[in-house]
This record gives sequence, structure tokens and C-alpha cells, in this order.
Amino acid sequence: MELIKWSDKFATGIAAIDSEHEEMISSINSFYLKQNENSDTDELVNILNNIYGSIHSHFMLEERLMKKHGYTEYEKHKDDHAKLLDDIRDITIELEHTSKLNEEQLKTKLNDWFMIHFKTFDSNLHQLEKLIASNKNATSGLVSRLKKLFNK
Repeated sequence: MELIKWSDKFATGIAAIDSEHEEMISSINSFYLKQNENSDTDELVNILNNIYGSIHSHFMLEERLMKKHGYTEYEKHKDDHAKLLDDIRDITIELEHTSKLNEEQLKTKLNDWFMIHFKTFDSNLHQLEKLIASNKNATSGLVSRLKKLFNK
């Protein structure tokens, strides 16, 4: 059973980000399945730590792109990333101390976490896609002009 199903509505139009979003959803679904199978607590904690690492790395990619291209919502988006990482850390700590998570709370938290972040923050990354495209066009135009200048 999938907790979160990938949908094109999650797509930002930025291939690297979309690919990582799909991988994150797959990792969360794998954790959710393992948790339902009453897997060993240490195994679940390791899975959550791996998820934390990959999500942290993903957030760094998003933030680097936002900053590089002058994305106006950068600070708000970055703040939400910090909150989401704190949530994953809290889930991990809870699991370490209780050895069993409340399945309904976990399901709600993970589902809401992704749905809200995707709908409010990542859906706006289409603006970033346009900034990246306009910067590429500006750069390629500059390169063309420089080549013409040096070929004279």
C-alpha cells in the first residue's frame, strides 16, 4: 500500500527536482510499509536517517537553484525546509524512545507534510523553472554575442 502516490500535480517542471521528489515519495512509502510490518526499530531508524539525508540533500539542491536564479520566495521556502527536517528528526526521536509509532498520526503527518509542502511551496517552483529558462536564454544570447565579437 502506498501512503503517497506520485502525481503529475507534484511536478515542478525542473527534471532534477521532480526526479528527487519521486524518489523521496518512494522512500517514504517504503518506510511506511516497513513500519506496518512491525520491522525492527533499528532498521526503521536507519531508514528514517537515510530519508533525512536524502531530503536534506534535495533541499540543498532546491535552495541552491532558488538562490542562484533570484527566486523571490527563497526565504519562506528555506524556512519550511528547516521545519520539515525538524519534523523528520522528531519522528525519528519518537521512534527511538517508543519503539512504535502511532500509525494514524504518522500517516497523517507524512501525508500532510508532503501534500502541504508540494501544494504551497513546490508548486510555486514553476516560477523558478521560468527564471532558469530566462537565465539560460540570457546566457546563450551573451555567448552568441561574444562569439560574434571575437570572430570579427
